[in-house]
Amino acid sequence: MAAVPGVRALLCLHRSVILQRSFGLVPVQLASTCLSRRLCSATTRNNEPKPPVASENESLLENLNLMGVDVMMARKRQPGVFRKSFTNEHGLAQFLKGKGASPKVIASIISRYPRAITRSIDHLEQRWKLWRNIFCTDAEIVSILARSPESFFRSSDNENLEKNVHFLISLGLISKDLHRLLTTAPRTFSNSLELNKQMVELLEDICTELGGQNPEQFVKTIISRNLYILIRSTKRVKSNIDTLRSALKLTDSELLALLEGHGASILDLSNEYLKKNFINLQQKMISHGCRKSDIKKMIISYPIILYIGPETLNAKLDCLLKGGITIKQILEKPKVLDYSTQNIAGRLEELQRVGYDFKKNGINILDTSRKRFDAKIEKLAASLDS
Repeated sequence: MAAVPGVRALLCLHRSVILQRSFGLVPVQLASTCLSRRLCSATTRNNEPKPPVASENESLLENLNLMGVDVMMARKRQPGVFRKSFTNEHGLAQFLKGKGASPKVIASIISRYPRAITRSIDHLEQRWKLWRNIFCTDAEIVSILARSPESFFRSSDNENLEKNVHFLISLGLISKDLHRLLTTAPRTFSNSLELNKQMVELLEDICTELGGQNPEQFVKTIISRNLYILIRSTKRVKSNIDTLRSALKLTDSELLALLEGHGASILDLSNEYLKKNFINLQQKMISHGCRKSDIKKMIISYPIILYIGPETLNAKLDCLLKGGITIKQILEKPKVLDYSTQNIAGRLEELQRVGYDFKKNGINILDTSRKRFDAKIEKLAASLDS
């Protein structure tokens, strides 16, 4: 039994040297010197008290440092990984390298999601194969991992992933939809299958209650318009739908039309945030002489407005009104609120400089691309000089 510490040290060293050699970081000749020092160190410590169970794996720390991993970041995110006796950082690095990931990308992935080094090669191969059923190339997957490593490594249940893929396809979603879901809301696929089914059943029931004739198409439409819907709770979604119905005094047909349209995009908001934004919008618009019916029409035509927080919305409205836009024009063209306050102020200033008449020409010009806007300003400026 006395030889066990020495054998452990030898295994740790062998692992470290292989990793260093694969990344081209140290010459092979260092191995014998390190081996001697490790074995001596292990022998010296043989009679000392055993280290606490919670101590970090020193060999792992050394390997991660050699790979360029931000150890401080990784430790803050998932400290438990550093106390594991066996990890697979070398195997992970070789696997990702074989898929086209650079050492820098590999280090970044581990820094932000260190639990990735606990996955076996068999698990990685199986999961990659499942993802390749959705994505066309390895490069696409590497690109997603570089942006969001959690999307690939968060769940260790490949069977659950496969079941979710089959379930989503059964709803009528195509590869393009699955691609968008994996890219934007990857937690959809690490949800339990039962959780995803509960949301689908809720949406189907809502469609039926509102008089909808095609619940399956309704579900597909909602998911396509709001990719985050399946990672929200059924309670949140149900509360938001109830809030929209009561706040806007919608009939069943009006609510169904709203949800089948752009209203689906706001169902993932927290219910308190949705209520707060609605109350602020209503108070602000009423203070400028709007009727509740005007506000209802505005929200139905442009529900995205409820995404905008009170402070930001008030600043945008004040900027537009100060620039000569009427509240009636904003009601008719609420999409101008899409742009930042800074962008709105800049455009108003440029239009005033060339004598643009909002009463005569309307405010559609504020809702154009930068290229089209600049071309219009150039044309108006030229007409002033001629």
